[in-house]
Amino acid sequence: MDTEESRPRIVAGVDGSPSSYAALRWAVRYAGLIGATVDAVAVWELPGLYSWSGPPVDMDVDEAEARDRMTQELTEALGAEAAASVRPLVVQGNPTDVLLRAAEGAECLVVGSRGRGGFARALLGSVSSHVTHHATCPVVIVRPGTA
Repeated sequence: MDTEESRPRIVAGVDGSPSSYAALRWAVRYAGLIGATVDAVAVWELPGLYSWSGPPVDMDVDEAEARDRMTQELTEALGAEAAASVRPLVVQGNPTDVLLRAAEGAECLVVGSRGRGGFARALLGSVSSHVTHHATCPVVIVRPGTA
């Protein structure tokens, strides 16, 4: 019996960057080849979480906004039909930690080569570099524009 729990699982990190969309598309194509499911993981952090300054943040509003954005991004990146086959996960926390936890027991973790970080010239983004060294499963790094 082929249940969703018995199928291989692919985890794709999504942060809204072209590179993460390319990684998500790669993950969906690969999942189709091996009969896997895809978990698209978006990570959000509270602005000013580690600072004592700034206004208080309504966590419920931020999480709801993040979920709405995630659903919209999946549809824009994949089309409605393919987006419906992906399980969206919006998780609060540190991107590297969340992706590593989400990838435990997965067939592979797929991330973009560069996300939304400030060092645009880096060959490999800090999250992709870190998960490559610490993931318990294979890691696929996809560059934007990868067919």
